[in-house]
Amino acid sequence: MFFEKRFLNTVEQIRSQAAVPLRIELWNGRRFDFCGEPDVTVTIPRPSALRYFLPPSLNSLGEAFVEGHIQVQGSPRNVFRVAEGLARSVSARLPAAMQWLADHSPARDRAAIEYHYDVSNDFYALFLDPAMVYSCAYYRDEADTLETAQSQKLDHILNKLRLAPGEKFLDIGCGWGALILRAAQRYGAVATGITLSKNQFEHAREQIARAGLADRCQVLLCDYRDLDPGEAYDKIASVGMFEHVGLKNLRTYFQVIHGLLKPDGLVLNHGITSSDVESRWIGMGAGEFIDRYVFPDGELPHLSLALREMAGADLEALDIESLRRHYARTCEAWSDRLEAHSAEAVRMIGERRYRIWQIYLAGCAYGFAHGWMNLYQILCCKSQSTALSRQPLTRDYMYAGAKRP
Repeated sequence: MFFEKRFLNTVEQIRSQAAVPLRIELWNGRRFDFCGEPDVTVTIPRPSALRYFLPPSLNSLGEAFVEGHIQVQGSPRNVFRVAEGLARSVSARLPAAMQWLADHSPARDRAAIEYHYDVSNDFYALFLDPAMVYSCAYYRDEADTLETAQSQKLDHILNKLRLAPGEKFLDIGCGWGALILRAAQRYGAVATGITLSKNQFEHAREQIARAGLADRCQVLLCDYRDLDPGEAYDKIASVGMFEHVGLKNLRTYFQVIHGLLKPDGLVLNHGITSSDVESRWIGMGAGEFIDRYVFPDGELPHLSLALREMAGADLEALDIESLRRHYARTCEAWSDRLEAHSAEAVRMIGERRYRIWQIYLAGCAYGFAHGWMNLYQILCCKSQSTALSRQPLTRDYMYAGAKRP
């Protein structure tokens, strides 16, 4: 009775705050509609499940959904929009929680990477493009497919770096190897990629051998802190990597990059940032859910913190570009593709983990579209470097499309 009374009070509070397109059905047949035409139905099968709504947050609602304590009908995109509406209606005045800062030892980082990325290559292939690019795509036109946009993203990065034949190129956190393959095949670079994921390592190595690029393209299974400081690279990219570094380790991370870069070299950091100036978790419980179920120990810095730590490592920012709208569209494409292959996904990873990915990808699309987080490409060089004087005076060279510089 206690939970039920509090639940009824919460229902009335939500109704007074917003018209959420939701219907809630209780175990006893009682029904609550929060607007005229709900497109999501939540069934609460037992009184104990009411606690997830007292009050509702994206963390508690996500847990209830993932663990099967509630049944939900509706598309993942609509489900997340409804969950956000519920959470916002009762917790809009609550401050975002501070991120729990992990120690980010090499062993702990490896375990976190393996948890997220070593689900199975076949699972990721269900929703990624054929090149297995798992980062924000770059859409030049509304009609671009995901495949086109991911190919354009690879070139956008390498064009910004002005990668030239024979140059040594390093990709920190290389994923399944698409960027190093592109750098070697189309730009004539001598490319090295590193990853902590065994699945990614094996796939990238197979792709390199298949393409006949073993003489100028390699992948290493190692931590960025284990790279040989005596090895120097002309160009360095880090794509979707610094989210795993940890806020406390950002300075060290950029110092390692500084030590690996040739005096006149260029670096491009492509990563997700928090929209909160204090680098706090995404609000309404979303950050806690992601840390628990999706990206253990992931920490998002605000852009200002990333730039400060770069500067502290003696790296000078030359160009900054937001791709937030591009990532919203990328995540929408991934979410739609995963949903289209739902039966296969469930066979591969099980119902529970599938539900995690359903809500995660739909939530990311929503979060980027609504400015909860951002994606920035930051091009930089060593401070006082000759690289700056060699840069073109305008950005025109960055938009050369698929053409090599």
